[in-house]
Amino acid sequence: MAIAIVLILVAVGSVAFHIYSPWWWTEIASNWNQIDLTVVITFWITGIVFVALTLFVAYCVVKFRYSKNRRAEYKPENKKLELWLTILTSLGVIGMLAPGLWVWQQYVSPPPNADEVEIVGQQWQWSFRYPGQDGILGTTDANLVSFDNPFGINPTDPAGQDDILIEGDALHLPLGRPVKFLLRSHDVLHNFFIPQFRAKMDLVPGMVTYFWITPTRTGEFEILCAELCGLGHHQMRGGILIEEEDTFQTWLAEQQTFRQIQQDARLHQNRPVKIATDAPAGKE
Repeated sequence: MAIAIVLILVAVGSVAFHIYSPWWWTEIASNWNQIDLTVVITFWITGIVFVALTLFVAYCVVKFRYSKNRRAEYKPENKKLELWLTILTSLGVIGMLAPGLWVWQQYVSPPPNADEVEIVGQQWQWSFRYPGQDGILGTTDANLVSFDNPFGINPTDPAGQDDILIEGDALHLPLGRPVKFLLRSHDVLHNFFIPQFRAKMDLVPGMVTYFWITPTRTGEFEILCAELCGLGHHQMRGGILIEEEDTFQTWLAEQQTFRQIQQDARLHQNRPVKIATDAPAGKE
């Protein structure tokens, strides 16, 4: 009897903790409310199954408790029970998978007017690339990645000359405009994750993955790497700033293009080195 009481308390306590728990999602900042809905559906299905099974076990503990006047009956098969278990299990799996597949199809189907922004991950930092005035991102090649060209942009591609490169700064996005993220990795497997957007995706070396979002409120949020990517994984964080359109355009106009960065690099390389001729006494 004591075990049955404990099982009932576990079931009731689990439901109460879920309802009154102080830990829940942060306020959403993107258009992906459907992802929250799929998680809630999963909670309902798995929660109902958990409570039902726990209470059933408690019932069995009481109903079939030991008695010296009772003998167990062995039934190797029960086709009716197996049929019902198969049907109910199938309905539960369909109930959890179908909404997720429906949302996933939308998640990887950006609208035609979505802006493109490239996200580059490497141990252990995030970098970002915006298309320039032409609205087209230039082609890239991993073999072209260098200190002066960390994105590996093809210098012979005219579309890449006006690309805007951001390193060591937050990712800025305008409020209310759909954005398609193009994800690349320079080294190992990473995962681009913004909890308030309910959005994440793996960055796989050698390929470009993608998803899209529409920011729905202004604010500053944190970018996390949700894939163990090495010793510095815990430090692989970045910032994302959602702002009004005018503020975003002002910030964007202040950033350097790939052409300007390359010109600055060439000027720096060709700059003559000034040699001091009057050294202090005792020094050469």
